[in-house]
Parts: sequence; structure tokens; C-alpha cells
Amino acid sequence: MRYYCTYFDRRYLIRGLALYRSLKRHAEPFTLWVLCFDDETFDALTKMALPEVHPVRLSDFESHYPELKAAKSDRTIVEYYFTCSPFWPLYLLDQHPEIDIVTYLDADLLFYASPEPIFEELGDNSVLIIEHRFPKHLLYMEANGHFNVGLLMFRNNAIGRECLQWWRARCLEWCFDRCEDDRYADQKYLDKWPELFQGVRVLQHKGAGLAPWNWMNYRLALENGQMTVDGEPLIFFHFHGLKIFSSFLFDPVFAGKIYGEMTSPFAPFLYSGYVNELRDTAAWARQTLPNLAIEYTPIAKYGWRIFLSKVRRGKLMTASGVR
Repeated sequence: MRYYCTYFDRRYLIRGLALYRSLKRHAEPFTLWVLCFDDETFDALTKMALPEVHPVRLSDFESHYPELKAAKSDRTIVEYYFTCSPFWPLYLLDQHPEIDIVTYLDADLLFYASPEPIFEELGDNSVLIIEHRFPKHLLYMEANGHFNVGLLMFRNNAIGRECLQWWRARCLEWCFDRCEDDRYADQKYLDKWPELFQGVRVLQHKGAGLAPWNWMNYRLALENGQMTVDGEPLIFFHFHGLKIFSSFLFDPVFAGKIYGEMTSPFAPFLYSGYVNELRDTAAWARQTLPNLAIEYTPIAKYGWRIFLSKVRRGKLMTASGVR
């Protein structure tokens, strides 16, 4: 049995369910705990009663950590979510001593193959982290962290807990969505782990952690519906920053000047495939939740000038049948 945890609110409910369905395809048996940042998410997951999914109400979680109240009062919603990152796996280790390894996952990941090679790399170590793996022209982005919070593993032992406790204390005292004094949100703290704690494994598998900021480092290939990364199977992709505007139009984020444009057939396979996965997940979930719909990004919030510029330059993508 593998033990995973994630967190999200109603805006990411369908993405979180898509993550769950990808685990069903590639990672059974497993348990997935979800910290629900609003009652709508908790009620929806409770009503769906998925056997592997265990929703936790935010108020129950917060009652376990009264010190979060002060942090919640002086941070934005997103900053508060970041603050909760180390508390959440620690909460599960306290509440469920049967957990040997807890794996935190961002809700916007999707698995394409078994995650077992990641566990094999963890081996007897206590903590596993993944580098952003920025190419040379993006190394300036390491100001936000050399490592990415998208997937983290903690063994239920003294070192794993010590690392979580240290991270918890740091995020409680400072966790804001800006770079300041060698800190950035919950993420930049990870840079210190390899020097502070023994048994920290930096994942080497190239197919784990493929993302908009690093895909250009690798030789991608597609054969029989399977993607490889420098010859290794794609395990999961991190769909950070994806903006969906309507039933057919979305911005995969890589098409801007920062990351560069992913070529065909890889962009349609990953991004159109993911948006269609969200569509299928919404249709599946509506069997229980008839009013559930994909949350679209308001164009006004995204910026009309940017939107129209990308439309003119053909930088947005389409996926048929998204609803």
C-alpha cells in the first residue's frame, strides 16, 4: 500500500480528481488523503465516496494546529495554502501511524506510468525531493528554489519527521508569495535540506517531474501512445500554470517567451490530452455531482491584451469537446 496526500479547493477539484484517476490507472493499491480548503470540496468528495480517497475538513485540520490561526490572518489565500504544506503530511503521520512513507503531490500532476521507480530511488533514505532541472537560460528562476514542491516523500522515522518539523517552523514564521532574504513561499526552504538532514535523496529519474520549465532539456519520444524522456518512461507531468478559457481554448503556458514552445506531437499529447482528461473526469464525476463543471480562467483576470495577442499569434491551443 502506498500513501499519498494532496490539497486543493473547489477551483482545482476536477484537476485533483484527474490526479486520482491517473493513480487508479498506474499506482494501485493506494490511499489518497485530500485536505479540503473549502466545504464545497469536502462535501463533493464525501458524496462521491471513492474508496481510496479520504477527505479531511479544513476546520478539523486547523483544530490540530491552532498556531495556524495567526498565519492565516496576515497571508493571502494562496500564501496560507503554502503555509499548510509541511503541516499536512505531518498531520497524517500523527493521525495514521500505519503510514511508512507519505508522498505529497500537487493537484495538477498527472501520472502516465507506475510511480514505483520513484519509491525504488528513495530506497532506505528518509526524504525525497526533485530538482526543477532548469536549462541554462532559465537558471535565474532558481531564485524561487532549486527544488520543486510538486512531489515530496517523507519516511515515518526520526529524520523524516525532523525535516517536516523544521519546514513547518520556517513556513509558520515566513511564507509569502515573493522572494525575500533567500526565501520564497514554502519552496525555497527545500534548498537547505540536503545539507541539514541525512538521508535526503535527490530524484534522478528523468521521467519524473517533467514540466513546462524543463522539457527542453530532454529527447522526447512518442511510441504506441507512450512518452519517453531520454529513453526513460514518462512517470508524471506537472501541468503548472495551465489556463483554460472556454470549452475549446486554453493556454498551455509554455508558449510564452519564458519557456519556449513545445513542438508537435508532444504538446498535443500532453496538453490537449490533459484538457481532454479533465473533460472526461468532469463527465465521470457528474454521475454523482450533476452540477460539477470545469473552472475556467476569466479572460479579464488573465488580461485581454495578452489573450488577444496570443490569439493573433496562434499561441493558444484547442481541445475538442471540453466542457
